[in-house]
Amino acid sequence: MKLCRFGPQGREKPGLVDATGTIRDLTGILADVGPEALSPGGLSQLAGIDPASLPAVPDGVRLGIPFTGTSKIVAVGLNYEDHAKEAGLPVPTEVITFMKAVSSLNGPNDDIVLPKGSEHSDWEVELGVVIGKEASYVEEADALDHVAGYVVANDVSERFDQKQRGTQWSKGKGHDTFCPLGPWLVTRDEVPDPQDLDMWLEVNGRRMQTGNTGTMVFGVAEALSYISRYVTLMPGDLIITGTPPGVGEGQKPDPVYLKAGDVIRLGIEGLGQQEQAVTSWRPRAERAKG
Repeated sequence: MKLCRFGPQGREKPGLVDATGTIRDLTGILADVGPEALSPGGLSQLAGIDPASLPAVPDGVRLGIPFTGTSKIVAVGLNYEDHAKEAGLPVPTEVITFMKAVSSLNGPNDDIVLPKGSEHSDWEVELGVVIGKEASYVEEADALDHVAGYVVANDVSERFDQKQRGTQWSKGKGHDTFCPLGPWLVTRDEVPDPQDLDMWLEVNGRRMQTGNTGTMVFGVAEALSYISRYVTLMPGDLIITGTPPGVGEGQKPDPVYLKAGDVIRLGIEGLGQQEQAVTSWRPRAERAKG
C-alpha cells in the first residue's frame, strides 16, 4: 500500500495510491496519515479498503510530506563504506547518529531553499524508515515489526555548517526544506527486503549517486535496534539510514555544491521519485505563499 498527502502546503489531505498510480482521496475515511493510521491496526484497516471505492484526485496535484506526527528524525551517519571513504573518515564500528530538525521536513517536489550565504550545500539520497509501533530496547530480530513503511529521503546538508562550526552535525542538517520526503510512504509488506533496494540521484541531469541499500554498514534492523536503546521511537518518527557515495563534497578533483537554479532528481526502487528545484534564501513567510 502506498500512502500520501496531497494539496496546498499546510492544507494537505490524506491519500492512497492505487495500482495504476492514481491518487485516491481518503478524507472520507481518515483525518490524516498520522501516527494512528501508521499503527499496525490502522494500516490493517486501510488495507481492507477497495481503492476503486475512493474518489480519484486530479493529475498534477501537489504532493506533501506523506505522513504527519513526526516527533523526531534520527539520522545514521557514514553508513555506507564508500561514502565514509570519500569523506576521508574511518568506516564506523558503531552506529553514528545525529538528529535532524522536524522543521526541515519538506514535500518531495517542493523547492530546496538554500540558507543565507550558503556555498556548501550538498545532496544525499537515503532510505527513510517510518516507525509504526513504539520501539524501546528492541531486539534486532524484532526491529522490523516496528516499521510502518519506507520513504525516499534527501538528507540535504550544508557542509560548512556541519563540519566547520564545531562538532555538531545538526547545524548543517536542520535548515528549513533540508529533508524532502516522499512521494509516498510504501508500507512494509510491499518491501520484502529493505537491504536490496537500488537508489540514485541526479543533479541537472548528471548522475551523481548510484547505490544499493545492501551495502549499508549497519542494516535497517540493526540500526533501529541500536537507536531504540537511546531514544524511544514513536509512531510517525523517521530514521534516515545514510547515503551511498557520490555526494558533492566528495567530487574529484574539486567538490561540487548546490546553487540556485539547480534541479535534483532522486529515487529508490519501488519507493518512487522526487524532483526539487534549488532556490536562494527567502523568508519563511514568503515561501509559504508559494
